[in-house]
Amino acid sequence: MQTAYRRIWLCADDYGISPGVNAGIRELIARGRINATSIMVAAPLFNRREAAALDSLNSGEKRAALGLHVTLSAPFKPLSTNFAPLREGRFLPHSNMLRVATARRLLSELLRIEIATQLRSFIDVFGRPPNFLDGHQHVHLFPQIRDVFLRIAAQGAPNAWVRQCGGARHGRRWHDHKALTLDILSIGFRRKAKRLGIAANPAFAGTYNFSSRADFAKIFPRFLSGLPDGGLIMCHPGFVDAELKAIDSLTTLREHEFAFFNSDSFLKVMADHGVVLARPTSEIVRID
Repeated sequence: MQTAYRRIWLCADDYGISPGVNAGIRELIARGRINATSIMVAAPLFNRREAAALDSLNSGEKRAALGLHVTLSAPFKPLSTNFAPLREGRFLPHSNMLRVATARRLLSELLRIEIATQLRSFIDVFGRPPNFLDGHQHVHLFPQIRDVFLRIAAQGAPNAWVRQCGGARHGRRWHDHKALTLDILSIGFRRKAKRLGIAANPAFAGTYNFSSRADFAKIFPRFLSGLPDGGLIMCHPGFVDAELKAIDSLTTLREHEFAFFNSDSFLKVMADHGVVLARPTSEIVRID
């Protein structure tokens, strides 16, 4: 009897943040180790050359779903003019943006313009809408932001799905405070997405403590526990370079993740758990 494998999305976030990260993501896609990446069009080092190098990997058989990584937190700058609030010309830090969004003190029209500008930038560079949309540091789940984000997704990329970050019912780790926060934020997000007829991944995994002691090879198998068909695992592989160090605190762990995904151990873990990467052309996201 043939084994029924679960098909999952393994999505590398932050394509565009630096040449080293981009190169690492492209290598994993080319080797068939990941099947999606989320692109930061607002990153200062993202350009048409980096986009073309990524898009060329899909020139024959499609190897990866390409998504828009909506970016609304420091140290990045808006693509639109007149966005507010800013701090020294940049978006607010993540924690400040969460507080302002929760208090509903953002201007919805300025949010709409910025998110729509990032979506138009993606379409301009790749020549088509993204396969999916999500948010850098999960800002797309924040109150007020999620309303605008989902409306833009429905209008500007009607065939795309969106990332919800609620975990699988089985396999949750209740002491993972970040995962629990994402579970809570995703409740309203899923409800609003369903109301708009927007598909989403049925479950999410990939959070862990980004500390120097983190052993990703030991952490990864628990992401697969209880993850259903169509589930999504977020990851951050890549090579560290000077450009990354200048803009982001997540550095050497990216190389640890890359090394694991590039190893035979990764293939064994996937096989042991009865999991395969979804084909990017498959329709396994749904409206619950």
